[in-house]
Amino acid sequence: MAEETAPGHPLPPTYLEVTCKSSGKTRRFASGIDAGSAVSLINRKLKPMSARALHIEAVKVGEEPIAFGPNVVLVNYGDGWKLQTFTEADEVMIEHNFEPMPMPTPASGGLHPTRKVSKPISFLYFVKIAFAFILIFVLGAILTLALENLPTLILFVKSSI
Repeated sequence: MAEETAPGHPLPPTYLEVTCKSSGKTRRFASGIDAGSAVSLINRKLKPMSARALHIEAVKVGEEPIAFGPNVVLVNYGDGWKLQTFTEADEVMIEHNFEPMPMPTPASGGLHPTRKVSKPISFLYFVKIAFAFILIFVLGAILTLALENLPTLILFVKSSI
Protein backbone atom coordinates (compact mmCIF):
# COMPACT_ATOMS: atom_id res chain seq x y z
CA MET A 1 0.00 0.00 0.00
CA ALA A 2 1.40 3.42 -0.91
CA GLU A 3 1.68 6.22 1.63
CA GLU A 4 -0.92 8.90 1.27
CA THR A 5 -0.09 12.51 2.06
CA ALA A 6 -2.59 15.26 2.45
CA PRO A 7 -2.27 17.79 -0.38
CA GLY A 8 -2.28 20.77 2.02
CA HIS A 9 0.49 19.46 4.30
CA PRO A 10 3.92 19.33 2.68
CA LEU A 11 6.51 17.14 4.37
CA PRO A 12 8.84 19.02 6.70
CA PRO A 13 12.38 19.37 5.35
CA THR A 14 14.89 16.84 6.63
CA TYR A 15 17.47 19.55 7.21
CA LEU A 16 17.86 22.77 9.18
CA GLU A 17 19.28 26.02 7.86
CA VAL A 18 21.51 28.14 10.09
CA THR A 19 22.56 31.61 8.97
CA CYS A 20 26.12 32.53 9.90
CA LYS A 21 26.27 36.22 10.85
CA SER A 22 30.05 36.41 10.29
CA SER A 23 30.08 35.16 6.70
CA GLY A 24 26.45 35.85 5.77
CA LYS A 25 26.13 32.32 4.38
CA THR A 26 23.37 29.89 5.20
CA ARG A 27 24.55 26.41 6.17
CA ARG A 28 22.38 23.31 6.04
CA PHE A 29 22.54 20.59 8.66
CA ALA A 30 20.74 17.27 9.01
CA SER A 31 17.89 17.39 11.48
CA GLY A 32 18.92 15.90 14.79
CA ILE A 33 22.34 17.61 14.89
CA ASP A 34 23.34 19.10 18.21
CA ALA A 35 24.13 22.82 18.40
CA GLY A 36 27.75 22.30 19.50
CA SER A 37 28.55 20.23 16.39
CA ALA A 38 26.88 22.80 14.14
CA VAL A 39 28.86 25.65 15.74
CA SER A 40 32.07 23.67 15.32
CA LEU A 41 31.38 23.00 11.63
CA ILE A 42 30.48 26.65 11.01
CA ASN A 43 33.65 27.90 12.74
CA ARG A 44 35.83 25.54 10.66
CA LYS A 45 34.62 27.14 7.43
CA LEU A 46 35.12 30.75 8.56
CA LYS A 47 38.02 32.88 7.40
CA PRO A 48 40.82 33.32 9.97
CA MET A 49 39.94 36.91 10.91
CA SER A 50 36.16 36.39 11.07
CA ALA A 51 34.26 36.57 14.35
CA ARG A 52 33.74 33.04 15.67
CA ALA A 53 30.30 31.67 16.44
CA LEU A 54 29.71 31.11 20.15
CA HIS A 55 26.31 29.45 20.00
CA ILE A 56 23.17 29.26 17.87
CA GLU A 57 19.97 31.18 18.53
CA ALA A 58 16.45 30.95 17.18
CA VAL A 59 15.31 34.52 16.48
CA LYS A 60 12.01 36.08 15.49
CA VAL A 61 11.16 39.74 15.12
CA GLY A 62 9.51 41.00 18.30
CA GLU A 63 10.44 37.90 20.31
CA GLU A 64 13.21 37.10 22.77
CA PRO A 65 15.91 34.93 21.10
CA ILE A 66 16.13 31.29 22.18
CA ALA A 67 19.73 30.18 22.72
CA PHE A 68 20.77 26.56 22.11
CA GLY A 69 23.36 25.06 24.45
CA PRO A 70 26.14 22.88 23.02
CA ASN A 71 24.39 19.55 23.71
CA VAL A 72 20.89 20.57 22.63
CA VAL A 73 19.45 19.23 19.36
CA LEU A 74 18.64 22.05 16.92
CA VAL A 75 14.91 22.55 16.30
CA ASN A 76 13.04 24.71 13.81
CA TYR A 77 10.27 26.58 15.67
CA GLY A 78 8.19 27.28 12.56
CA ASP A 79 7.03 30.37 10.70
CA GLY A 80 9.04 33.51 11.34
CA TRP A 81 11.71 31.79 13.43
CA LYS A 82 15.18 31.69 11.96
CA LEU A 83 18.29 29.92 13.26
CA GLN A 84 21.41 32.07 13.31
CA THR A 85 24.77 32.18 15.02
CA PHE A 86 25.63 34.38 17.98
CA THR A 87 29.19 35.61 17.42
CA GLU A 88 32.03 37.12 19.42
CA ALA A 89 31.21 40.49 17.82
CA ASP A 90 27.63 40.26 19.13
CA GLU A 91 28.94 39.59 22.62
CA VAL A 92 31.18 42.66 22.48
CA MET A 93 28.26 44.81 21.33
CA ILE A 94 26.08 43.55 24.18
CA GLU A 95 28.82 44.28 26.73
CA HIS A 96 29.19 47.85 25.45
CA ASN A 97 25.43 48.49 25.34
CA PHE A 98 24.92 47.51 28.97
CA GLU A 99 27.64 49.59 30.58
CA PRO A 100 26.30 51.38 33.62
CA MET A 101 25.45 54.99 32.95
CA PRO A 102 26.84 57.62 35.29
CA MET A 103 24.24 58.57 37.84
CA PRO A 104 23.58 62.25 38.45
CA THR A 105 25.00 63.46 41.70
CA PRO A 106 23.89 66.56 43.52
CA ALA A 107 27.46 67.83 43.77
CA SER A 108 28.11 67.70 40.01
CA GLY A 109 24.73 69.14 39.02
CA GLY A 110 24.32 66.71 36.09
CA LEU A 111 25.52 63.55 34.48
CA HIS A 112 29.18 64.46 34.56
CA PRO A 113 31.12 62.15 36.86
CA THR A 114 32.47 63.85 39.92
CA ARG A 115 36.21 64.27 40.14
CA LYS A 116 37.92 62.92 43.18
CA VAL A 117 39.79 65.70 44.87
CA SER A 118 42.82 64.50 46.77
CA LYS A 119 43.13 65.90 50.24
CA PRO A 120 46.28 67.84 51.00
CA ILE A 121 48.80 66.15 53.28
CA SER A 122 48.03 67.22 56.80
CA PHE A 123 50.07 67.38 59.99
CA LEU A 124 48.13 64.39 61.34
CA TYR A 125 49.37 62.28 58.39
CA PHE A 126 53.01 63.00 59.34
CA VAL A 127 52.28 62.21 63.00
CA LYS A 128 50.80 58.83 62.07
CA ILE A 129 53.83 57.92 59.92
CA ALA A 130 56.26 59.00 62.65
CA PHE A 131 54.33 56.96 65.22
CA ALA A 132 54.48 53.88 62.95
CA PHE A 133 58.29 54.22 62.61
CA ILE A 134 58.73 54.64 66.36
CA LEU A 135 56.54 51.59 66.99
CA ILE A 136 58.60 49.51 64.54
CA PHE A 137 61.88 50.51 66.23
CA VAL A 138 60.48 49.82 69.73
CA LEU A 139 59.26 46.39 68.63
CA GLY A 140 62.67 45.68 67.06
CA ALA A 141 64.45 46.69 70.28
CA ILE A 142 62.21 44.44 72.38
CA LEU A 143 62.85 41.45 70.09
CA THR A 144 66.62 42.14 70.09
CA LEU A 145 66.74 42.23 73.89
CA ALA A 146 64.69 39.03 74.09
CA LEU A 147 67.01 37.19 71.70
CA GLU A 148 70.14 38.46 73.49
CA ASN A 149 68.84 37.22 76.84
CA LEU A 150 67.43 33.93 75.52
CA PRO A 151 70.57 31.84 76.34
CA THR A 152 70.55 33.18 79.92
CA LEU A 153 66.86 32.32 80.24
CA ILE A 154 67.45 28.78 78.93
CA LEU A 155 70.30 28.22 81.44
CA PHE A 156 68.12 29.52 84.27
CA VAL A 157 65.26 27.16 83.32
CA LYS A 158 67.62 24.16 83.03
CA SER A 159 69.26 24.85 86.39
CA SER A 160 65.93 25.08 88.18
CA ILE A 161 64.80 21.70 86.84
